[in-house]
Amino acid sequence: MAEWQNWSGRLRAHPEQMVVPRNEEELMQILAQAHATDSPIGVMGASHSHSPLVPTDGILLDLSRFSGVLAVDADSGRARLRAGTRISDLGVPLRDAGVALMNQGDIDRQSIGGAVATGTHGTGRTLQNLSASLLEARLILADGQVVDCSPEKEPELFEVVRLGLGAVGITTEITLRVRPAYRLQEKLWLEDLDAVLQRVEELAQDHRHFEFFWMPGSERAACKTLIETEADPVYPLAKEGKRTAWSYEVLANERNERHSEMEYSLPKENGPACLRELRDMLARDFPDLAWPIEYRSVKEDDIWISSARGRPTVTLSVHQGVEHADEPLFRASEQIFRRYDGRPHWGKVHFLNSEDFSQIHPRWSDWWRIRDRFDPKQLLLNSHLHGLRPDAD
Repeated sequence: MAEWQNWSGRLRAHPEQMVVPRNEEELMQILAQAHATDSPIGVMGASHSHSPLVPTDGILLDLSRFSGVLAVDADSGRARLRAGTRISDLGVPLRDAGVALMNQGDIDRQSIGGAVATGTHGTGRTLQNLSASLLEARLILADGQVVDCSPEKEPELFEVVRLGLGAVGITTEITLRVRPAYRLQEKLWLEDLDAVLQRVEELAQDHRHFEFFWMPGSERAACKTLIETEADPVYPLAKEGKRTAWSYEVLANERNERHSEMEYSLPKENGPACLRELRDMLARDFPDLAWPIEYRSVKEDDIWISSARGRPTVTLSVHQGVEHADEPLFRASEQIFRRYDGRPHWGKVHFLNSEDFSQIHPRWSDWWRIRDRFDPKQLLLNSHLHGLRPDAD
């Protein structure tokens, strides 16, 4: 029996077997056999998720060989990518083709397919999550059949795949909207937290990227802005906060300390009040917390189960080191987030059930109805996803 764990080591599983298919033909055969024997199927990208979407006791597929840039059309702003490609491996070949991702987060270890499947995002009030950039997808279904989907072809399937949680098929290729390659200039400074909260909307409006980190117990926040620049990249790269370089060289940061994370997305007008209440709770109940709270902005989208669906959004992230229990902190934080109309990030820790999600996402039952049409045996659902089914309660 094989063994799997996620990046932080918090999540572990013992699948019956782990398989690293070399191409679509092998993947189709594996899935057809699994379908014939009713074997559960899981899929892993870079295993960077803090949410238990990957663990399975059946066949776990490792898509690391499905890597590379397949085609770029700079004129139309499209790039076709293999889904297992790490985000960190996209910067150079896309730049060489004259393009870049619309945006990305400050971690680039994820596979691009996994990042799209969980609604991963960066920061910027005019910038959407990666899922919103999806134009087309190619999947191998649980029965081994190949299907391509887009807004014009299999549009209902495409709506589910846009943020698919790895639960509707094995995505092998994706086509993303891209933009001309660009450079960014970074600035980092410390400022009183209350002052930042008073002008956070102004800061978000005035910069392509704005975010801040607040360390519990501190009176100041570490603020960071990024603006587009025509200046030449400066090498060697400076430390975080002082870089001027290509977008992918500035957006990504080293975050090597093992941790788990909860993130909730709120209507942008609720962000400051939520953080103030969170600050009071942490001072009272978790005075020894030594991990920062991160505050970012995301543009709204129309994806059925996106945390930014239909509203300009801010996100608040709470972290805990793996050497400490995280559940008490996260449950206390989640209570506050939900009072401010929060929606959880699919790749982070949450404690919600299907009834909760049906209230958060009006298209929740539609998402599941279409998902079930393409995997009627429910082979792509692990215990976590089974527990989120509309009939699970």
